[in-house]
Amino acid sequence: MRVELLTVGDELLLGDTVNGNAAWLGRRLADHGVEVTRSVVVGDELDVIVEAVASALGRADAVITTGGLGPTYDDVTRDALAKAAGVGLVRDPALERRLHERAEASGRALQPMAFRMAEVPEGAGLLRNSAGTAPGLRVELPGGIAYALPGVPFEMRTIMDEVVLPELAAITGLPGVARRTLRTARVWESVLATRLAEVEAMDGVRLAYLPDPAEVKIRVTAAGPDAPGRLAAAEARVRELLGDVVYGVEDETLARVVHRLLVERSATVAAAESLTGGLISAELTAAPGSSETYAGGMVTYATEMKARLLGVPDALLAEHGAVHPDVAAAMAAGVRDRLGTTYGLSVTGVAGPEPQDGRPVGTVYIGLAGPEGTRTVVRPKLPVPGKGPEIRAVIQRMTVVHALELLRRTLLGLDVAEWSEESRRDREEWG
Repeated sequence: MRVELLTVGDELLLGDTVNGNAAWLGRRLADHGVEVTRSVVVGDELDVIVEAVASALGRADAVITTGGLGPTYDDVTRDALAKAAGVGLVRDPALERRLHERAEASGRALQPMAFRMAEVPEGAGLLRNSAGTAPGLRVELPGGIAYALPGVPFEMRTIMDEVVLPELAAITGLPGVARRTLRTARVWESVLATRLAEVEAMDGVRLAYLPDPAEVKIRVTAAGPDAPGRLAAAEARVRELLGDVVYGVEDETLARVVHRLLVERSATVAAAESLTGGLISAELTAAPGSSETYAGGMVTYATEMKARLLGVPDALLAEHGAVHPDVAAAMAAGVRDRLGTTYGLSVTGVAGPEPQDGRPVGTVYIGLAGPEGTRTVVRPKLPVPGKGPEIRAVIQRMTVVHALELLRRTLLGLDVAEWSEESRRDREEWG
């Protein structure tokens, strides 16, 4: 079954609100074997919505809209669907009673404009909204079915799960689908796709690559007969081809993996941060129970703070400045010593947008001090496309990932020697 998504609202079109509904719907429909072929955003303009619905149903079996079902004058989705169907709007007595009941229960006066939510296109089916006031709508149109859902996320999701998905399954007999998301760090999307070409060719299996700074999630989807078995075979082959590049699955973040590994080893960590400004500490404290493994951190952003709080030698800072591998090593050793942890993790570098001390934007050094000694990972230049202030956040995020991945690999006893080499592999393969 082919479905198109149509999200309605000036706030989405103009970028004032992130279009989270479309992202959620796309994932949810894909999880149930529905082929989402297009996602479109339009503003609160009646004729534009009418045209978009008709266009979608010229290509797909159904269109799902979100937004425009509220009580205000710019909520015109129901009007657009009525016009597309060539019918008028009628007031539904049951919906009118429900509006009165909800107003009485909340102790608020019911404004006349609220009754717009009781108006529906003549002949439309109502989709029960157990989470709110405005129902969803089902409208039969030339070319297919239009499902209209509220723009409020928890109401939209409730109607989708309770009404629309079961109905789609009953209409089309959706195929069995199994899905698994594997998480990787520091490897380019193109490298992963090249390595996994044979998995892409497996019958009934599809791979999707979801990149973030220095990370790529690989969504493995299997459909058809014995979908779980196909998924298991595909996942096993992906793991075989990628090896220790895969660090987790589903919502298992790198920080959560590090936390688990530290718990298993009765170990602790502290962080000393410069260019990341506390982002590593934020990651390490996001997981419940993180106090068991994370002792604390120091944000030594100013150069003098590295000497005063972490004991980085003044002579070292005077000779090389704050962005230097030996400074990273001293920061890691200093925070480990002062907080009494098993490991000390440090980062220093240039997040931009301008160079610092003659070093280009993206220069990053990561230090790790532990029972095995102190090492520094040299990243001469993180490969960040573009210029300007926006790259600062990207470099910071990439640095967090690189630092946590260094700690993960160290805890697992994996090789990290190549990280410190300005080799062809480092430049061309690792991100």
